[in-house]
Amino acid sequence: MKDVVTAALHVKSNAHAPYSKYKVGAAVETEDGTIVSGCNVESSSYGLTACAERVALHSAIAQGYKKFKTLVIATRNGAAPCGACRQIIWELCGDIPITLIDENGKQVIMNSSDLLPHPFDNQSLTE
Repeated sequence: MKDVVTAALHVKSNAHAPYSKYKVGAAVETEDGTIVSGCNVESSSYGLTACAERVALHSAIAQGYKKFKTLVIATRNGAAPCGACRQIIWELCGDIPITLIDENGKQVIMNSSDLLPHPFDNQSLTE
């Protein structure tokens, strides 16, 4: 767990956040123990901003990973992911532990099902 936390904290410093000044780092651990990280990248056209959680998960998918054990999100104040990220986390990861960590090292651990109760997913499309 320590390595994935370290990766999320480290990548946070790479964030491109000239508008909000709110840097976010995320790291996902794959089933085989590989760690893939990502940071937020803001755009002046705010809707085009890429959240750290999605950057990390999309990078992992692009590298061929499909199964994930845990996700760590590092922010200034330990904030939870936005709604869009919660949806993507659920769809790509299922119910995994999510660690939120602030700049003082305080950690809160919850499951993705806590972040997105009653999710819309592929089962919703077939019922």
